[in-house]
Amino acid sequence: MSSINTALRDFDSLDALATRPTRLSAIDPRAKILATLGFIITVVSFDRYVVAALLPFALFPVAMAGLGEISLRMIARKLLIASPFAVMVGLFNPWLDQQPVLQLLGYPIAGGWVSFASILIRFCLTVAAALILVASTGFHQVCVGLRRLGLPQVFTTQLLFLHRYALVLAGEAGRMSLARELRSGARGALPLAVFGSLLGHLLLRAMERAQRIYQAMVARGFDGELRSRQVLAWRGLDSLFLLVCWGGFLLARQLDVTHLLGLLLLGHLS
Repeated sequence: MSSINTALRDFDSLDALATRPTRLSAIDPRAKILATLGFIITVVSFDRYVVAALLPFALFPVAMAGLGEISLRMIARKLLIASPFAVMVGLFNPWLDQQPVLQLLGYPIAGGWVSFASILIRFCLTVAAALILVASTGFHQVCVGLRRLGLPQVFTTQLLFLHRYALVLAGEAGRMSLARELRSGARGALPLAVFGSLLGHLLLRAMERAQRIYQAMVARGFDGELRSRQVLAWRGLDSLFLLVCWGGFLLARQLDVTHLLGLLLLGHLS
């Protein structure tokens, strides 16, 4: 099996996890979307030199993964795949910002290294929260929840089609890669001379398959409106879940929990 097919199965496994009955799946998708959105806004609102104050926010994705029975190892593996993008964002910070901002064991630490660490922590927290949201809800239900929250129908439908077209594109790439391996026995990287040709064929095949899928949807009555067999009904449990999450974010944002815990620990030691 080609590595592309393996990556496709790993990517599609998030939607498969959402079909299981868990404590988190019982929460309305709109409540989980609003909680995750509040978490992301709170995390990115910190100053670029803040590192320690971000650490308590790891409790949210850990708790969500526990309620949704989602493996943190799987989430960490997906974060590792996407981590080069975060590294590239802050890669040059240590060279562009060399002004010391703190002392660590008597050694000055430049602001660039601190902001770089802050970028990586924010990336891990926010992307992990988004992955857990999809894994506990399903991408289709996330789009339905966004539509019920008032987002335009065009946006939510295009977002869902983007997700499905990515799967179509990955599936075609996996089949082409497997066919190449079976016919030539080559399992290494594609030579640059044939990469452009295969990329063009991949785009044409994916577009043709996507067109057939769309025609099948239209033949079955698709009119652009997202529908779901699950009836969304806001309950008191959803309000309680959202209030607890937002209250925790606000408390962690206003209070430096890490600093307070350090003072409490030093007080006990002294």
